[in-house]
Parts: sequence; structure tokens; C-alpha cells
Amino acid sequence: MSNLILVRHGQSFWNKEKRFTGWANIDLTEKGKLEAKLAGNLIKELNIEFHSHFTSQLNRAINTLKIILKILNKTNNKIIKTDSLNERHYGGLTGLNKDETTKKYGLKQVNIWRRSFDISPPGMESNHPFKKKINLKILSESLKDTHKRVVPYYNKHIKPLVDSKENILISLHGNSCRALLMEILKISKKKITELEVPTGNPLLIKFDESLTVKNYKYLDPKRARKILYNV
Repeated sequence: MSNLILVRHGQSFWNKEKRFTGWANIDLTEKGKLEAKLAGNLIKELNIEFHSHFTSQLNRAINTLKIILKILNKTNNKIIKTDSLNERHYGGLTGLNKDETTKKYGLKQVNIWRRSFDISPPGMESNHPFKKKINLKILSESLKDTHKRVVPYYNKHIKPLVDSKENILISLHGNSCRALLMEILKISKKKITELEVPTGNPLLIKFDESLTVKNYKYLDPKRARKILYNV
């Protein structure tokens, strides 16, 4: 049997300020650090020996993983970092307050940008204050675009470890997690729009001997979100 744990990073400063973050490298708040510690303690109770640890290239996910590994007494373990697990690129929305953006464009339009599968936000223009800080040729990403980089990386670098019955821990982001769950749990393009991923709450996915998903659950039931919905 193999165990895979996915953890969305703890609260970041822009989560707290209700800003679109994407590839902006924003770090954890004190609450976010506490969420990461809680995640670490919940994972520690499972008494699982992890073989590999993955995260994105963004500090909020990296530092969440480091806090968890410290609680697990695994601070010397290798961390594999990849931008394939980064949050989706929010383009011109990066840094904007979500409430103010909703007032300007309307709730319906903002929900399309945030939750649709294949519609991207407006692109990041050359004069955007984060243009030079975010070294990307692309202007923005839809969830579909995020899916196109997350899933191939998973299939090439992580799934073979799961197939070898190893235990894997991944610290990532809301949309990279949604993309990954589409693949692992076979969630449809339609239903993925309803999925919300809580910060700092580890999602444990167990695979049986035939390497199919046996069961899954959030370790903190009080902060759990529904994962699969009826079609």
C-alpha cells in the first residue's frame, strides 16, 4: 500500500489580504505558519515514513513543507522543488484585491476567471508591477494550462514512486492541487469548478495493492471540504 499526502500551503499574506497571488512569491503569515505546524502534527500522528518530498518553487509552499518536516524530525531530508507544481499564473489579476475586482467586473466574470476550467484571466501587461518579478513568457493561465504542466510532471516523476509503493508528501497550491486531483480521482472538468482546497489541511490518499485509490480524507475533519460531487 502507498500513501500520498497533498497539503495546500498555509495562509499567505495575500491570502489574508484577499489578493490574487499566482506566481507572486508571497510568504506565510503567522497564521499560515501555525496551519503548517498543525498539518505537521496531524501527519506525525499517522506514523508514516515518507520516501520523497515535493513542492513548488514558491516560498509559501516551500516553507510549509519545511515546517512540516521539522515537526516530523526530517529536516535533513531532500526536498524536490519544481515550478511544475506552482500555483496557476493569474496574469493581470496578480496582486489585485478579489472584492475590489468583483465590484469592478462583477461576480459572474470573476468566478469565470477563478473557477472555469479553460478560460484564462486577462494577461499580464508589460507595465504590470510584478512583470519583472515573475519570469514567465506566458501572460496568464487557465486551470487547463495548469493541468497541462502538473499532470505530466506527476505521471513522470511522482506516479512511478507511488507505483513502487512509496509514501509521498507534496506541498503545493490550490489550483495545482485541483489539477492533480482531477488526474488522481478522475474529477471531471465540470465538477472541478466546485472544488475548494483548504489551506494547511493535509489530504491523505491511500492506494491499494492494485495501485488504485482505496480511500482519501482530510486529516482535520473540522476544516475539510467536499472533494467529489454527484454528477
